Amino acid sequence: MEKFVCDVCGWEYDPEYGAPEVGIAPGTPWEEVPDDFECPFCRAEKIQFTQDVDYYEIYKRG
Repeated sequence: MEKFVCDVCGWEYDPEYGAPEVGIAPGTPWEEVPDDFECPFCRAEKIQFTQDVDYYEIYKRG
């Protein structure tokens, strides 16, 4: 599952861990996170998150 990063503060949403502090259970993919989700650190809206890109993995694939 892909990780997503808050464009405002850099907090990372990792589906493996979820965000239990705001009611998102571990294993919840980003697509299932509610649209009214806010960053638990800075309160940015879900639309202000960007998919994390692992450029090293892309490079290794060629």
